[in-house]
Amino acid sequence: MKKARRLGEAALDTWRSISTSRVSKQALAARTAAAEEPKGKGLLSWFQRKKKKGLLSDLPTLYEPLPGVKLPLDLDDGFALPVETKITKLANGLTVASENTMGPTATIGVYVDSGSSHETPFNSGVSHILERMAFKSTRNRTHLRLVREAEAIGGNVLASASREQMSYTGDVIRSFVPEIVELLADSIRNPAFHDWEIKEQVDILREEIQEMAKDPQAMLLEALHPAGYKGPLGKALVTSESSLDRIDSRALHEFVAANYTASRMVFAGSGVEHDYFLSLVKPLFEDMPLVAPPEPVKSEYVGGEWRLQGESDTTSVSIAFEIPGGWRNERDAVMATVLQSLLGGGGSFSSGGPGKGVHSRLYTRVLAVHPKVENFTAFTSVYNDTGLFGIHASSEHKFVGELVDLIGDELISVAEPGEVDEIELERAKNATVSLVLMNLESRVVVNEDIGRQILTYGCRKPAKEFIDTVRELTLDDIRKVAEKIISTPVTMACYGDVKRVPLLDKVSSQFQ
Repeated sequence: MKKARRLGEAALDTWRSISTSRVSKQALAARTAAAEEPKGKGLLSWFQRKKKKGLLSDLPTLYEPLPGVKLPLDLDDGFALPVETKITKLANGLTVASENTMGPTATIGVYVDSGSSHETPFNSGVSHILERMAFKSTRNRTHLRLVREAEAIGGNVLASASREQMSYTGDVIRSFVPEIVELLADSIRNPAFHDWEIKEQVDILREEIQEMAKDPQAMLLEALHPAGYKGPLGKALVTSESSLDRIDSRALHEFVAANYTASRMVFAGSGVEHDYFLSLVKPLFEDMPLVAPPEPVKSEYVGGEWRLQGESDTTSVSIAFEIPGGWRNERDAVMATVLQSLLGGGGSFSSGGPGKGVHSRLYTRVLAVHPKVENFTAFTSVYNDTGLFGIHASSEHKFVGELVDLIGDELISVAEPGEVDEIELERAKNATVSLVLMNLESRVVVNEDIGRQILTYGCRKPAKEFIDTVRELTLDDIRKVAEKIISTPVTMACYGDVKRVPLLDKVSSQFQ
């Protein structure tokens, strides 16, 4: 009996041990599950909890409508009317234009029909210096005070010089529009041009000019203009070191007095109501005298060559032709823009990530085939009455002869019937329209578009006109404009081991 009792007690102890072990494991599992259960209240935590419970299979995919959710009907295109650009011309000829785009901020800009093309041999490079002297000391403010006032209103000011126009812009929230308008007016009308401030900027420009050799593409684009043009557009935008010594306070004041006249200025605003904007600008500028603008001097495109031997790992070549008529021959200028998009191109290394731009002709036909080519890019540079269209390329020194032949082959191919297909053209048209519309979503770009279009055309053309022109283009249109462009004289600029670059006469013979 005792033995049986002992066996029974042992069995009971064993059962209790097993039961305790089971309970402990269940408790441990419960605690572990509780620890692993996402406790957050966010959307990601909710998805994690549903996934663990196997409840996500009933959810619709992202492209399927949610059950029970009714979407409003799409508005007709007539309800999405473009914002109107309102224009007023003062008695002295100054143009005030604005577009009341929605948003809490505003961009105010002053655009002047003046640039390096208006310079003389005695003040060459003055536009480049004026860009750097913008928002420095005035007769009413020191440079420090001007900067502090811009910072106090959260403003961002910028100046830019080009061959035909100068621009001064400021971004602020809407409540500080009066302050930025007055600051821009003071900077443009009352610059002090202190000698010590000019010297400071001249020293900085000397360093920038020396650094320019590190960017052959920008250097060659600049070099194409004096090589290809006679007249205003042949004047350098980037000043030379020799010109810097001749520029002083007197030269700057004389250039501003001669060119910054009311009839050659547009005061543009985006994100501001027109009558209110006009009431701010008018008192600050209506006392400027009425001065008739000078008779414009046309530039003559003649073609030519520019070479610079330099220490570089690669040799760079830019070959360009004229876009006759420039922006004032709007249809051809638009076709040249689409043609640039169609050719595309870029660098052998894509900074935008793998696959960027691989569908363009210059990628598929050159960069993907010739590993020695470092860069192969189509470009345009369009002005009021003329423009440049071409290809910039760079490669190993020994390959540069073949590189020049490739440039010629690609430019000639788009001018031959049947070389471009509908798929390529539609892709280029869509890319061009997309780029324009995305840029016009920026308030700053809208402001610049207002100012520069009024200086060029005397009005602001709606984006729909540009888009309609692009949509109407055919394969024959693209072929004809390409043929028209490459029938003009060749302009070539090169940097690096230029002894290996073929002479201009040999390059020109490819296109005859």
